[in-house]
Amino acid sequence: MLRIRAIGLLSVFTLSLGVFARQTDKPDAAKKTEAEKPKPVSVPDSVTESSVTVGGQKIAYKAVAGTITVGSTDVYDAALGLDGQFLPESGLNPPDAAKPEEAPATASMFYAAYFKKDAPGTRPLMFLYNGGPGSSTMWLHMGSFGPRRVVTTDTQHQTAAPYTIMENQFSLLDVADLVFIDAPATGFSTVKGKDKEKAFFGIDQDAHAFERFIRRFLTKYDRWNSPKYLFGESYGTPRSAVLSSILENVDLNGIVLLSAILSFDNSVDEPRTNPGVDQAYALALPTYAASAFYHHKLPTQPPAMEPFLTEVENFALTDYEAALLAGSLLPEAKRQDVAQKLHNYTGLPVDYLLKANLRVTGGDFSKNLQDPQGLTIGRLDTRYAGPHMNPLSEGAEYDPQSSAVSSAYTAAINQYLRSELKYGKDQTYKPNAYVLIGDSWDLRSHREGGANVMPDLAETMKANPKMRVLLAGGYFDLATPFFEGMYEMRHLPIPEKLQQNISYKYYEAGHMVYVNEAVLKQFHEDVAAFVHQTEDGK
Repeated sequence: MLRIRAIGLLSVFTLSLGVFARQTDKPDAAKKTEAEKPKPVSVPDSVTESSVTVGGQKIAYKAVAGTITVGSTDVYDAALGLDGQFLPESGLNPPDAAKPEEAPATASMFYAAYFKKDAPGTRPLMFLYNGGPGSSTMWLHMGSFGPRRVVTTDTQHQTAAPYTIMENQFSLLDVADLVFIDAPATGFSTVKGKDKEKAFFGIDQDAHAFERFIRRFLTKYDRWNSPKYLFGESYGTPRSAVLSSILENVDLNGIVLLSAILSFDNSVDEPRTNPGVDQAYALALPTYAASAFYHHKLPTQPPAMEPFLTEVENFALTDYEAALLAGSLLPEAKRQDVAQKLHNYTGLPVDYLLKANLRVTGGDFSKNLQDPQGLTIGRLDTRYAGPHMNPLSEGAEYDPQSSAVSSAYTAAINQYLRSELKYGKDQTYKPNAYVLIGDSWDLRSHREGGANVMPDLAETMKANPKMRVLLAGGYFDLATPFFEGMYEMRHLPIPEKLQQNISYKYYEAGHMVYVNEAVLKQFHEDVAAFVHQTEDGK
């Protein structure tokens, strides 16, 4: 899920925060021996066994649900043992254990790992995570490649519980072992210690937490010599870019970017707050066109979508981009001509486009495409539609797609983790940490240029020229428009030869391509092929 600064808030779940009682110091507390001092309470890992049938092949696997604790700096992380406790020789255990709020910040990161039984330790290993920032990974875990998935009705609001959780015939366990990771403060993951939010809520801070997690995981399960893959969705894609560049001495075999955005200047959510940077409007235009095509809102319905989108993409990068760059110097006749062309490609009225100064945000498009019918279309997936919250609003006030599937995924992850993986009985699973994070996410990165991590991915590709990238997404995604993802890949500062290492797969779906079962089937085949092509490192 993508939710950052100008990027609109997805459906916000009530965030249940644990309330911890602080013990009152006693006069003789200083006299206690080390053995008597309070010890942090940890939940043991849960190990279960099961099977899943993929492509007619029954795959027996071991599942491990647990946590790995990481430090907020390299120094603190190095002082931690694999049990998450500060090593005695670090000098950081006493007296900090008695005052946890003063201890160095740490994150206990929850994961669910699936290992094919009797497989060699050199089997491909894939780390998967959603985005937000501040989203748990319940979406990928229960919707894409895990051994179980929740069934929802594509393009429709799912009826209320009970929901169907079924064996996932499209699990990626047929080609790789899988590790689904919840970001700090989401799911069953927690943060604690001094300035814990500042320590983990930011582009670099978040990526370092995942980097430290991966190193510890590889050590704990003796998987250093496995082919390694990163799979990030939405904000998980910029996380993958930064993470790949700071995983020093860890060459990756491949990175899968699902619903990608690497430069937040390209977000079409609120580009009006970033005047003078107009390319977001042009990069979103093909998604507007695909959406209008799907809902039959075009003045003339083309016979096929993809040739139509090629025409729109060409217009977006030429006449439309030139008109936007001209600003107030754009002649009136040209303004009228571009507005008419935009009407032909989006179905929006010419007079509305002129009043909008040829610039329509994603939220405005969602609200206005089917405004005469009183419907708002989805942000994450424009195929979904629901009644306006406020018919007089300028833009969309909610996302019908998020409303349609969120309850099913929330119920499914809570049921599945407790009943099948036997983990989290007395804990609260947090679908997201949006309320906790608020506007505090640090968009500054270790590179100049702010929230643009294209240089990080480029650095990884140049340092590891054998690594491959798979860019995937949906045509009906307004959170991370498909043409924006393509544009960023084509503008990476890499040698032209390395462009051959990038492959593209786009589907007739939205941000979460896997909610469409037919697309999920194809997506599985495409990612499995990507792993097969890259697992030998050649």
